[in-house]
Amino acid sequence: MKQSPSLKKMLVTALLAALAYVLNTAVVFPAMAPFQHFVNVLAVYLLGPWYGMAAAFICGSLRMLSGRTIMAVTGGIVGPVLAGFLYKKTKNVCLLALGEMVGSGILGALLSYPFMVTFYGMKAGNWAQLIPFFLPSAAVGSLLGLLTILLTKKTGLIDKLKAKINA
Repeated sequence: MKQSPSLKKMLVTALLAALAYVLNTAVVFPAMAPFQHFVNVLAVYLLGPWYGMAAAFICGSLRMLSGRTIMAVTGGIVGPVLAGFLYKKTKNVCLLALGEMVGSGILGALLSYPFMVTFYGMKAGNWAQLIPFFLPSAAVGSLLGLLTILLTKKTGLIDKLKAKINA
């Protein structure tokens, strides 16, 4: 039975969300989740921005259920949208990774600030105070995702996978 492209994309989205959750749970860095950004880059390349955002939302929600703050969601959902927009306009994977880095590392941090003040009692200060915590994680994960895409492009593996998902 032939599967529709949207069903394939939903299945791959769920798999990528699960991969991000497992990697972020198994490989722990204090206050960092670089594998979320790694998976965001891969998801945007393979599926597009909306499915990438869905994978980030699913993983972030699971991480929240495991005791993380709302930053697990707010910090990860902006990056795939910006990355996807840049990639769609330029087809440049370096700009895709940069979009994830800026979207999650800076815009995600700014989006998280009001939630942390309102719901978690963080003392109000500078809106940008979360950026130093978000940006290193987003940078490491985005670069890992970019390297993975570039290395698998040489073998043609990732493009074959992308074609199968979208067929």
